[in-house]
Amino acid sequence: MKEIDEKLYALSLSKFRSSFKLKQKDKEYIQQKGMQKIKEHATDFVVKRLSKRLENDGKQTPMRGHPVFVAQHATATCCRGCLEKWYKIPKEKELNAEEIDFIVELIMEWIKRQIEA
Repeated sequence: MKEIDEKLYALSLSKFRSSFKLKQKDKEYIQQKGMQKIKEHATDFVVKRLSKRLENDGKQTPMRGHPVFVAQHATATCCRGCLEKWYKIPKEKELNAEEIDFIVELIMEWIKRQIEA
């Protein structure tokens, strides 16, 4: 958890990353679906859109439309370029299970903090 806290703090210092916030509609969606379902969505998005380099890297994650998409931009887990810049994970490297778990936990902690704010 310390690593997640440190990363979220660093991200909060970025004007761009800290500009992302969950809207009321996003919070209602989370409440309706439940955190477990949101975590399943986050895992699915990370595995399908980030686990390996895609041709459309940098364009695979919409800016809105799902709370996880907002969280991905806020946590710099939206594309392989951001993963490389913020987390030092090379674009060419396929993500392993540990990296996927970390990314999902980071996204979920950001969402949790947004809901509690």
